[in-house]
Amino acid sequence: MSVLDEYSVLRRPVVSEKSYGLMDSGVYTFEVEARATKIDIQRSVERLFDVKVAKVNTLVRKGKSRRNRKTGLVSRESDRKLAYVTLRDGFQIELLQK
Repeated sequence: MSVLDEYSVLRRPVVSEKSYGLMDSGVYTFEVEARATKIDIQRSVERLFDVKVAKVNTLVRKGKSRRNRKTGLVSRESDRKLAYVTLRDGFQIELLQK
């Protein structure tokens, strides 16, 4: 049993050219909590958007390192976990459509 509820799993939808291209084939992209499992993500999407999920693919995108030009100090952006959620045929998320 996970400690995360459906409102804390999904952080935000990813809005980009690639994600809009995937929406045509029923795949939606979300930035999710780093501790969230595929089961957590599936349950959260199904409950929040009233759809049926076929599969969930996740990946962790490592944060970039950046060097300050004046001080030379290196800082690092935080890592992001992304989820590609494929919906079953006949379902779509209305809020994210073009």
